[in-house]
Amino acid sequence: MLHHVSFGVSNIERAAAFYDAVLGPLGYIRVWDDLRPGEPDQAVGYGPAGGGDKLAIKLCPKGQRPPGPGFHLAFAAPDRQSIAQFHAAALAHGGRDNGAPGLRPDYGPYYYAAFVVDPDGHHIEAVFNLPK
Repeated sequence: MLHHVSFGVSNIERAAAFYDAVLGPLGYIRVWDDLRPGEPDQAVGYGPAGGGDKLAIKLCPKGQRPPGPGFHLAFAAPDRQSIAQFHAAALAHGGRDNGAPGLRPDYGPYYYAAFVVDPDGHHIEAVFNLPK
């Protein structure tokens, strides 16, 4: 249903370092960037290797605010170990813990996920929902 999602970020270099680190373990890479230090309208796109972007981060230095309560973006993970790596990378790159890696039986018998808040306040999740 969705083609891609964009987040506004207050510091494009910090956000790109964060998303490079957290999305790598999930199998997603930077597929394009338009970085011009000191200039407006900078952005970076992430997606699967050889594909287009599924997430874009865009510099919005003034008045940037993340979506309100109830909104989060969940990334598909290839396995449980990648979720632990996602979570650790997020914490090491300025993210905040919002739910450590683990099973979420309320969501289903195999729902394994971790939740973090990025440096700009966006709520993100990595999830693997299959038997081990």
